[in-house]
Amino acid sequence: MAGTRPGGVTVVSILAWISGLLQLITGILALFVAPTSSAIMVAAWIAIVLGVITILVGAGLWRGSSVARLIATVVFVLNLVNAVFTIFATPANAWSATVNGLFALIGIILLWTKAASDFFRR
Repeated sequence: MAGTRPGGVTVVSILAWISGLLQLITGILALFVAPTSSAIMVAAWIAIVLGVITILVGAGLWRGSSVARLIATVVFVLNLVNAVFTIFATPANAWSATVNGLFALIGIILLWTKAASDFFRR
């Protein structure tokens, strides 16, 4: 065990599980809603695969896996970059992009605090 899990890591882990579960459910439901549309089928399978990966990353964060922390950080950075791009590219979506960007930034901060770094250090 890597040590006592900090609250921030616990929060990010649980949010990853919830997000992954929602992606999984969305993908499965999409398979039943429009099984004849190839675009929806592709999107559904992508959602299912991403949901499973997200759940696995959440489990890795829970256990103190530094690989899971790295994967989560990369995803958060990509979300942050996408949020900044969206704010400028589509100002009509600036509010939701700002919220998404803030969540990504908070996730990065929570995973890289001193307590979190101590937890992930083996």
